[in-house]
Amino acid sequence: MQQGVPPPGGFLELFRAIAAAEPARIFALVDGAPLDFGTLDARSDAMAAALRGLGAARGDRVAVMLPNGAGALALVFALAKAGLVWVPLNTALVGDGLRYILGHARPRLVVADTALLDVLAGIEGVVTLAALEAAPPARFEAVLPDPADDFAIGYTSGTTGPPKGVRVSHRMLRLAGEGVLLVSEARDGDVMFMWEPLYHIGGAQMVVVPLLRRAMLHLVPRFSASRFWEEVIAAGATHIHYLGGILQILLKQEPHPKERAHRVRVAWGGGAPPEIWDAVRARFGVELRECYGMTEASSFSTANRNGAQGSVGTAMPWFTVSLLGPPGERGEIVVRAHDPLALTRGYLDNPEATAKALRDGALHTGDQGSFDAAGNLFFHGRLSDSARVRGENVGAWEVESVAAQHPAIADCAMIGVAAEVGEQEIKLFVQPKPGVVLDPAALSAWLETRLARHQRPRYIAVVAAFERTPSQRIMKHRLSRATDDAWDRMA
Repeated sequence: MQQGVPPPGGFLELFRAIAAAEPARIFALVDGAPLDFGTLDARSDAMAAALRGLGAARGDRVAVMLPNGAGALALVFALAKAGLVWVPLNTALVGDGLRYILGHARPRLVVADTALLDVLAGIEGVVTLAALEAAPPARFEAVLPDPADDFAIGYTSGTTGPPKGVRVSHRMLRLAGEGVLLVSEARDGDVMFMWEPLYHIGGAQMVVVPLLRRAMLHLVPRFSASRFWEEVIAAGATHIHYLGGILQILLKQEPHPKERAHRVRVAWGGGAPPEIWDAVRARFGVELRECYGMTEASSFSTANRNGAQGSVGTAMPWFTVSLLGPPGERGEIVVRAHDPLALTRGYLDNPEATAKALRDGALHTGDQGSFDAAGNLFFHGRLSDSARVRGENVGAWEVESVAAQHPAIADCAMIGVAAEVGEQEIKLFVQPKPGVVLDPAALSAWLETRLARHQRPRYIAVVAAFERTPSQRIMKHRLSRATDDAWDRMA
């Protein structure tokens, strides 16, 4: 085994051992209430038994549409114990986007919050979290899943097609948790402030952290810029996580004494442009730890552990990272694994996408990077047809396929444009049908009920026609990246 690669295995055996030896040890604080390993073990046992009683057999997929909470944490471990495959769903999904994932994943059951039942009307196999939590106590004994077994199918936004279901093994989630430790330099006694949802890999990987260190999670329902430092101080947090424009949003808040009255040592994550590093350090008194990765590669491929300004760092011990292209120039980031289970085995029922991404034992990320003379990697954006909005990848297909259904639209195209805060905003170009006058505000309202919040275009530009290639593809590189020549939802 390569030096620095964690011992073989998944994460569930670590959880079982701690729950047996130290049941009173705190796993997380949820809504201010402590959740210990013993309670989490017992609740997840009862849920695992209940899921089996509902007909879910080992290897079946179970879709989950829940906000963060103690019940959601228990369900994650229940699925693992029962050998079921977790299909986490963004709680903002509606309409065609939601139906596509459910149709593709073909889950045996869908576990949902009671408040989301209307969104799931007409879907078979729906059971509420409340029903599972009401299951009688039961000790669930079963052979632990193999580390190579699928634990989750994480749907990552498509670029030129529908979302792809990334197969995430038990071992991959374990390595994701190990990656958190390396990126954040977490140690015993730390408190990890957690606002990110479990349905995102940024949240899912956190459930492994308390198994690897005597660290505790502190969950809040969502990110709130106005309450952020107050919540961080109340949590006694030593670490905060950022994605997308979180740090920029915090910098835009009015200065307040509380933003320096915390215990936070490290802010870690992805999406901090080099120009804000000094401002974050000076204003908030925290050290930045930037990283790069994707779900297909156990969440983390690199981590900045030497402070190189603006860099996403160097490869994790279980990976080698290289660039596909001329030496010394920007190229596609390619990831190779020293641990055979560190990379996904592919996309669910999508051999074409799998063959494109996994070639000669390496993951071709579709992202662009460069190295400096010291071997630090710098990230330069996605090569693919997508936008990065508030920490979420939004594939053009997801937006275009919905907008194209509008009765007044002949054709449309989505691109990502520069955002005032964060990575990008969505700009949608629409070509009306002949003789039709299209109102951008009315179109935006129509899309609001059919797209998740992070998928909704901020800018809508009405065009008479598109420039096209000989094969009739829209020439997206010719579309205007300006933001002052379109209707603005935020104006």
